[in-house]
Formats: sequence, C-alpha cells, structure tokens
Amino acid sequence: MSNRTNLPSDGVFLGRARSPSKPYPLVVAVRGGEVVDITSKAAPTVRDICELDDPAGFVAAAKGAAIGTLDEIAANSLQASRSEAKPFLLSPVDLQAVKASGVTFVVSLLERVIEEQARGAPEKAEAIRVDIASLIGHDLSKLKPGSPEALEIKTKLIARGVWSQYLEVGIGPDAEIFTKCQPLASVGFGADVGLHPVSNWNNPEPELAVIASSKGRIVGAALGNDVNLRDVEGRSALLLGKAKDNNASASLGPFIRLFDGTFSLADVKSAKVSLKVEGEDGFSLEGSSSMAEISRSPEELVAAMMGTHHQYPDGAALYLGTMFVPSKDRGEKGKGFTHKVGDIVTISTEKLGALVNRVRLSPDCPHWTYGASHLMRDLAGANLI
Repeated sequence: MSNRTNLPSDGVFLGRARSPSKPYPLVVAVRGGEVVDITSKAAPTVRDICELDDPAGFVAAAKGAAIGTLDEIAANSLQASRSEAKPFLLSPVDLQAVKASGVTFVVSLLERVIEEQARGAPEKAEAIRVDIASLIGHDLSKLKPGSPEALEIKTKLIARGVWSQYLEVGIGPDAEIFTKCQPLASVGFGADVGLHPVSNWNNPEPELAVIASSKGRIVGAALGNDVNLRDVEGRSALLLGKAKDNNASASLGPFIRLFDGTFSLADVKSAKVSLKVEGEDGFSLEGSSSMAEISRSPEELVAAMMGTHHQYPDGAALYLGTMFVPSKDRGEKGKGFTHKVGDIVTISTEKLGALVNRVRLSPDCPHWTYGASHLMRDLAGANLI
C-alpha cells in the first residue's frame, strides 16, 4: 500500500490531521514537504477558512509550527500500521455537509440502468449491457440534460418500454444530488473504507469533489471515493442510503487544493482521474476517466445542491460523479468486478495527488465516534472558539 500522497510541488493544500499533542483535530497546510499546524482563533476549522474571501491567501500566509514531514505523516496514516502516538491525516473537511451527485457521465448512466435491470444480480449484467447499448447507444456525451433533444429521446424510450429512473436524472432536467455522509464522518488518506456486509457486488467510484462555501462559491477541490454497493442500489433506488452511507464509506483527500493562480475550476473540468485497484489475490484493475466528458458542469451541480431552495451554512463538499464503473471480470466470467476485503484503492490526478485506501467491511473499520459536539467541546476547551 503506497504511503505517498504524490502532491505536486506547487499549489496551496489545506487539510486536517490528528496529533497526540492536541485534543482537537488540527487544521494543517503543506509547506516545503512539511505539514504545518495553522489552527487558530481566526480559523479553528477548515469550514472557517473556506468561508473567507481568499482562502488560499489566508492559508499561504498563516503562521504555524511543523508537526512532521508529509512523507512521515502519510506513512503513519495507513490504517494497517497507524500509531496514534504520531500524527496522521484525516479527511480534509470537517463541518461541511458531504453530498454527492450521480449519473453525471454516460458510462455511469448506462451502468446504473444495467444495475436496475439486473435487480442486483451481477451474472445478468453483461447480457443486459449489450441489449441496452444496442438500444440507447454509447455516446450520449454531447446530449444536454433537459434539452429538447433529451426530451425527444426520453419519449422514444418510454414508447419502447425501457425508460429508467437513472435515465431521468441522467438526461432529464434535474440532477441527482444525495447525502453521502454526515459532517465529520468521511475518512481520509490511508484510512480503511467500508462495505456493508450484505453486499456481494460493489465497487469504488473515483471522483473529484468540489468544496463550496455557504454562499455556493467553489473554493477548491479534493479527490474522493464514493464507495458504492451495486447490488443494493440495483434492488431499489429507495435503498440508496443503504448503498451509499455506511461506516467509512466516504473517502476524501489527501488535501483540499484551494483555488489560486496555480489551480482553478478550469483544472477541475479538464482533470483526468485515474483508478487502480490491487487485491491480495493478485487481481489488479486500472482505468481512468476525463472530467471533460461530464454532462453537467460543477457549477450546475452546486447550484442544484444549494441556493434559495436549500442552504448549507457550513458549506459543502460535493462529489461530482464518475464515468468509471469497473466491469472487468474478477473470477467467474460474466459476473464482472466486485471488491474483496484487503483491496488497495488508489485514486489520483496530476494536480491533486493520490488518495489511497484499503477496503474492509464497515463493521470492521474504526467506528465513527467523533462528531460535531465533540469538536465544539474540544475547541472551546482549548479557547479556540
């Protein structure tokens, strides 16, 4: 399992870490290969920094003390060998809502339709994949959701009896936005990610997540793994909560890269997201997806999430969706990919580094016990709020 975040040499990186020297999670920045504690009364949480007019400028100028090198702290962040007597990384968001958008790429769209048609049975997926592709085609990437052309396709599909709730959010006027986990429940670089034990067909979802302030302004981005249970969601879309929100099922990191002169929303829109899965059984899987093929822009997705219709006073992290749904057989032919306990998942981009996690069952991952009430008490006890 890699202990490297692979951060680029430029950019302003903001995150969180645990250190045995403090009772509260530290707000940290990366400077010259060191992780620096910048927690202060001016900004005791990542949320507070993201609310500022110039988050990157604040982080770049903030004073602080180094708590260790990035390489040392990243190595100690690996759950399998972690020592709580030394600093380790956490998810880089704290009080923000953690939301996700679904069916934002055509490949994801077709796979969701396949899941629905298969009713959670992976052995049926390949035959359905061929049928659906012959009927719908593979290239809906130029189709604008909600457009007259999209509505025409919808009418034809309804007439053929193959309309789907996934096609509705994929090419219809309204985006799918759901809650991935509660504030402070996401995990970070090196942590274990969890699968609900009822699932036998599941996969990673390598994504970018944008960080939005309470005003809806996108201030930065991070890598994310929107762990998904394909069989559970395939049985019924009403089981989305069970498929998506379980202990340790949301990973973000390794840091938030804040927008500045070296990184902007244009870089998010043009990013290539790479995925690598390495199993203890010798299985390996690699793939990539291009954010240029997303059907709804990050701005559109944030606007669908928040605005006059819905407010988030602590801001939000929003997963943007994935086009990469692994279908490579792992074992019996035709049953496709599913995780095995012990898999190492690496999600990476050139400008955000690498997010590395190990797969376990959710009950076996460290339980989520530190919530907003604990954070507020610890910060108040340290006279930071």
